[in-house]
Amino acid sequence: MCRWIAYAGGPIALSELIFDTQHSIIDQSLAARSSVQTTNGDGFGIGWYDGLDAPGLYKHTQPAWNDANLHDLCTHTKSHMFLAHVRAATGTAIQHSNCHPFRQSNWLFAHNGLIRGAEKLRRELAMELDHELFPRIAGTTDSELMFDLALHFGMDNDVYAGVARMAGFVEKIGRRSGFDFPLQMTLGITDGVRLYAVRYSSEHISRTLYHSKDIAAIREIVPPERRRHLDRVGDDARTIVSEPFSDLPGVWQEIPESTFMTIESGKVDCRDFVPELP
Repeated sequence: MCRWIAYAGGPIALSELIFDTQHSIIDQSLAARSSVQTTNGDGFGIGWYDGLDAPGLYKHTQPAWNDANLHDLCTHTKSHMFLAHVRAATGTAIQHSNCHPFRQSNWLFAHNGLIRGAEKLRRELAMELDHELFPRIAGTTDSELMFDLALHFGMDNDVYAGVARMAGFVEKIGRRSGFDFPLQMTLGITDGVRLYAVRYSSEHISRTLYHSKDIAAIREIVPPERRRHLDRVGDDARTIVSEPFSDLPGVWQEIPESTFMTIESGKVDCRDFVPELP
């Protein structure tokens, strides 16, 4: 599958989380510990917010560990909110338009998982999109299609409702076509103000997802020599990860199965996630 991380808090250099942690997402691209696939080398992407109307985006089809520009970009770019993803393809082409995160206006969207039978379901799913969204599809992944469906079902106005209707629609079409468990997903979504995460699968055995506990507690746990970025961010900093990028006890909390999480100004709100029929 894939690995992703999302950060919200005081502005920090992207490199401090993407490169400088013990088990960073770059390390995970080579040797993931809790993924179906150990190597996630089929491209990568980073999206970040810097005060402009739309987030910045850098993507490439080569492995994250092999991009000579990535470290320099991350070292010299600071942001209060960013989303990074390393890809393990599940049957679609390794091409720029298939790399996450996906961007529409102020939104960023990253996915780990799949729609089972996507190659058979894709036409019927895509035909649901309105005339404005359909031409925007640039790649061939089920992930991008999920993003566009969530926007189609109202994510701009209500993130939970848009994602829940997307999931309900995918499950309806999938089960009607003979797939008992059509959907497997962890999602990272942000509009630059709030950070959202979803952990859900049709069989209720979802891919791993964790969030950091409050920054004050982490400062007490992390050894002084590894607090470089923690001492510079506010108490509202939070990180969501596919798998922890440190093995220090007490830092990471697993996000429960079938959960929708919202993070805003350091406050974490969780609610049960239940797909809805649109």
